[in-house]
Amino acid sequence: MAVTDEAIEKIKAMIVAGELRPGDRLPREADLAERLGLSRNSLREAVKALSLIRVLDVRQGDGTFVTSLAPQLLLDALNFIVDFHRDDTVLEFFEVRRILEPAATALAAERMPDDQIEELRKVLTSLPADATIDELVANDLEFHHRIADGAGNGLLCSLIDSLSGPTTRARIWRGLTQSGAVEKTREQHAAILDAIATRRPDLARSWATVHIAGVEDWLRLALHEL
Repeated sequence: MAVTDEAIEKIKAMIVAGELRPGDRLPREADLAERLGLSRNSLREAVKALSLIRVLDVRQGDGTFVTSLAPQLLLDALNFIVDFHRDDTVLEFFEVRRILEPAATALAAERMPDDQIEELRKVLTSLPADATIDELVANDLEFHHRIADGAGNGLLCSLIDSLSGPTTRARIWRGLTQSGAVEKTREQHAAILDAIATRRPDLARSWATVHIAGVEDWLRLALHEL
């Protein structure tokens, strides 16, 4: 079991056992991590995932609370996740991305003007170390759009942009649940940028393929385990 999944299960067990009741505030992060035998980072990721499905409510400056756990509240969140998991057609979007984006990335390595490469670098470096999942996904979308635009083919850029929306939910869910997904995304983006900046189209194509195929493989596994 992934570390984040284990953390989620431990928090859920506290709620099921009645140790945490609707409206209760969670103990301090450091205290709860020690009590559950978790790292603070794993606990933090678990809280993000449970807040997404409305089991927890994170209130800035006030703490993290168990929600009312009202059936309708949880049902709305469950419907979101069930829709996502049932909609395996999203795999088809990833398959098309895996065909188009590596080609666009290779073209960008050949055609992208130096000033646009520097702007791409700014997008990458603008992401804070403690970025939220929303910030990470927004940065990811901008990064890929600029590469597609840098390929110098308007039709190709439009096609790639049109594929971004249907795959956004998968990106968010992966970032919340797969251990190391955030760090891996950062590393692969940096490798793609370096290949483009050093004008190595074959390497740029390879890194883009690895990057997109990684999310696609995770999604296939997630759907298979349902």
